[in-house]
Amino acid sequence: MREVFFGCRRFEQFQERLTISRATLSERLGRLVDEGMLERLPYQTNPIRYEYILTEKGRSFFDVLAAMWAWGDRWLFDEKGAPVELADRDSKLVVTPAVVDSGTGAAIDVRKLRVRRKR
Repeated sequence: MREVFFGCRRFEQFQERLTISRATLSERLGRLVDEGMLERLPYQTNPIRYEYILTEKGRSFFDVLAAMWAWGDRWLFDEKGAPVELADRDSKLVVTPAVVDSGTGAAIDVRKLRVRRKR
């Protein structure tokens, strides 16, 4: 999924960036399609070749990746930070993801939460 958010759409692009076998890549892309994260659309007919496009479900996964990037930037890298950053397309300003309460807009403090089962 990370590579899709970096702009990969075609099998060959994924193959260039990832160090996994073609069979493993094919299996993983198939699973993401089966799970509704990606949609497979033909871009060439002879031979038939496909692009992998994010679905609404796949786009919503960005929240998960952004939170992981923010955590990694804080805890895994030195003062130079992570090798990637998020930036607003229009303003070009760096964006720092945060987990917030959608009701209040306030940052969520895990020390003030209790996890419980729904009734």
